[in-house]
Amino acid sequence: RFIACPQLARTVQRCLQGGASPGPSPVLLECAPGPGILTRTLLNAGVRVVALESNSAFLPNLQSLENSLDGQLKVIYGDFFRLDPLVTGTVKPPAMCSDKLFETMGVAAVPWRADVPVKIFGILPQRKERNMLWRLLFTLYECSSIYRYGRVELNIFISEKEYKVLTAKPGEVRAYQALTVLWQVGCEIQLLHMEPWSSFVTNLKNGALAVPKSRWLPNDHLCLVRLTPQQNLFTGALKPTNAATFIFMVKQCLAKPKSRLTDKLNSWSLDSGGKLLRELEIPKNAVTRNLYPEDYRRLFEALQNSNMFTETWFHDEVFESIRNIN
Repeated sequence: RFIACPQLARTVQRCLQGGASPGPSPVLLECAPGPGILTRTLLNAGVRVVALESNSAFLPNLQSLENSLDGQLKVIYGDFFRLDPLVTGTVKPPAMCSDKLFETMGVAAVPWRADVPVKIFGILPQRKERNMLWRLLFTLYECSSIYRYGRVELNIFISEKEYKVLTAKPGEVRAYQALTVLWQVGCEIQLLHMEPWSSFVTNLKNGALAVPKSRWLPNDHLCLVRLTPQQNLFTGALKPTNAATFIFMVKQCLAKPKSRLTDKLNSWSLDSGGKLLRELEIPKNAVTRNLYPEDYRRLFEALQNSNMFTETWFHDEVFESIRNIN
């Protein structure tokens, strides 16, 4: 959560208002607003805010602020990071279902290529940061949960080390991963702001900052990153119905980043792998960590068009991988 830092709140407000498209502004969903420091700054700037708060201790003040306004603020008891839990039976608050959330916000689904219907602002929980990035990735590619409503824009603070992973270049040791490829194919990634850890409530009991340690990548800041889904994500052979196969293919290729792509294709019993790489103008000795994200998309679409991914064994492995991640 934010500490009482109005200057940071104003900086975030400028970032969230920047790059707006013509026409009515989309709803801003603020996750875990806490005492409402940023909320008040946004309201003063004329932004329509939906505050999603999971800590009941903060609700009275937020609800009092809501009652003092004429519909500009809506307060909901819930936890964005517990949307659509994989449970059977009744969902217990603060967990909630995305359809209920969007109905309460008054936001209807729009076509994928339409403008952004909702902007979301929040801070990824540090203990679950990597898991949340993977879960959001699956919902993005499968157009499930929040992405059933269109190209929802995420404006989230993530650790600097995860930002370095999301924006890594081919060949970068350790930083360039499956997560890199999949987020770069799926979204436009913009760094809006970098803020020192000291601007957030991250103190340990002994007074020190609870900054997650990182051995290989810098982690001195939290980074406010805008993730806007690509309009053309599903214009080719890549579709929500086969996106899990694409994710699995990328994960398999980068599980051993020094391996040659031809060896990976051969392990899938794809006898024409060499011919396929020639057609795509990918060097036959290329190692998997040297391919650009768009190369992986082109490879997947070529495999889809050639019906090479029809074997039952491959789909079995995909679904097993999905179950493990879930």
